[in-house]
Amino acid sequence: MTTLAGRTILITGASSGIGAAFARAAAEAGAKVAAAARRADKLQTLVAEITAAGGTAQAFAMDVEDEASVIAGYDAVEAAFGAPESVIANAGINIEGSALDIAIEDFDKVLAVNTRGVFLTAREGARRMIRAGSPASERGRIVLVASIGAHKVLPGLTAYAASKAATAHMGKSLAREWARKGINVNVLCPGYIKTELNAAWFDSEGGQKLVSTFPRKRLMETSDLEAMALYLASDEARAVTGSVFTVDDGQSL
Repeated sequence: MTTLAGRTILITGASSGIGAAFARAAAEAGAKVAAAARRADKLQTLVAEITAAGGTAQAFAMDVEDEASVIAGYDAVEAAFGAPESVIANAGINIEGSALDIAIEDFDKVLAVNTRGVFLTAREGARRMIRAGSPASERGRIVLVASIGAHKVLPGLTAYAASKAATAHMGKSLAREWARKGINVNVLCPGYIKTELNAAWFDSEGGQKLVSTFPRKRLMETSDLEAMALYLASDEARAVTGSVFTVDDGQSL
């Protein structure tokens, strides 16, 4: 089982869904968890749950669209736990709409969070890792969360898919640039998972029709991603960088 003992891990978008699942799993694996989201108050239940289970976690306010907020969030994490050795840039949004109809403000918003926000999170994390000695320790780990939309056409989700494709290639670029800085950068592309944000859709006729097109005719669980995410954030992934991993139960086949 992957261990994160002795590591501090920052996870953005940790207030729900995949981010919250990663936070629980990282704490169980022994990490000190810095759970970040725009509103830190939304993280209190998660932090309380992790603490009650014997883990270590703290909530931090961070709006990934805002560079000043990202820097302030990292400052707070560093003051509480020290510089994070692992970062999972998970915060993301989706605004549906056909390419003909989507408002340009909505298009910009999706890219601001899903691409620019991921970049700001990764860059500031790398800066902290380097200052803390990652070129010598080689323990820096950054995981960018993209989507199968990075390589599969998702009708009505052009902005979302474009943002995730950019994130996937960004991961490769950052991995190459930081290879001698002791920082490994990889990308995780999840398939469709039922969360509180999309449950109504997947319970609808349209959602059920989509699921019926998958080879295994089912949705994934957040737990299906945890092993890969923890591995990429750990010492065990020493020789893995610049890779894009699709974990989708075959949905994109």
